[in-house]
Amino acid sequence: MAFHDVRLPVDVERGANGGPRFKTTVMILGGGYEKRNIEWEQAKGSWDVGYGIDSKEAYSEVVDFFYVRQGRAHTFRFRDWADYEIGTPGNPVSFATGDSSTKIFQLKKRYTSGGIDYDREITKPVSGTVELYVNGVLQTETAHYTIDYETGLITFVSAPGAFAIAAACEFDVHVRFDTDELNVTVQTFDTGSLPEIPVVEVRE
Repeated sequence: MAFHDVRLPVDVERGANGGPRFKTTVMILGGGYEKRNIEWEQAKGSWDVGYGIDSKEAYSEVVDFFYVRQGRAHTFRFRDWADYEIGTPGNPVSFATGDSSTKIFQLKKRYTSGGIDYDREITKPVSGTVELYVNGVLQTETAHYTIDYETGLITFVSAPGAFAIAAACEFDVHVRFDTDELNVTVQTFDTGSLPEIPVVEVRE
């Protein structure tokens, strides 16, 4: 199925409830000791966008969006308004180091706590927001590098030397609806209830 380069209405995204999710199997051994097995090295986000629908008009927009995506069939962009930036303009964050031979790098966001890093792959950077630096020097798109806005792959014209590669940009998440049906009645809105409309991050 196809990726549709579109997003849900902004107000619906802003009101969505959810975030990152890992998958860990926990076995309780004799004496209460635990054995934990990490099944997903990378988190997958999940959200309920029904929380962002506060009117019949907003729901009508989502219904149109749902029909065109054909439920779970086609994927699309989603902005998690709680976490959608790498650094800020003029203040990039390092995510890789050159080696004088590698030209292609996957854009990543680095999270740090207690001296430990976690690198999250960013596959849907937002066009027009990307600033890329090598050794602190701002690079020019096309002249110094190209970026695939559907994969987050950065390709340099010349391989960077052994310098820090840093970025500042906005990004979206690659998602799909996690349902093939919408179960909503007029009374849902009349009583102030919220429809459940799950979306889930996709890795392909």
